[in-house]
Amino acid sequence: MKKNDIKSKSSEKLQSELKVIKAITGTLIGTLILLFALVFYGLFATDKKGVFIPLLMVAISCSAILPLQFISMKKIKAELDSRENS
Repeated sequence: MKKNDIKSKSSEKLQSELKVIKAITGTLIGTLILLFALVFYGLFATDKKGVFIPLLMVAISCSAILPLQFISMKKIKAELDSRENS
């Protein structure tokens, strides 16, 4: 997100974006937990490991989205806090 983009939006719009980002992040975390659990179960409890190794790569690559989501939430929260304090 561009800094000017955040400053030009209203507080209500920023709060709604923050709620959406939180919901998406929570859903992604839940899905990743389930996927990692499935992968580790498949790797350690079954004989067919060929399916679970690519799934592990998918889980790892999808988890790379999380830091970006947290950075966006932090920027929006900082902007909302600066608006409340001024």
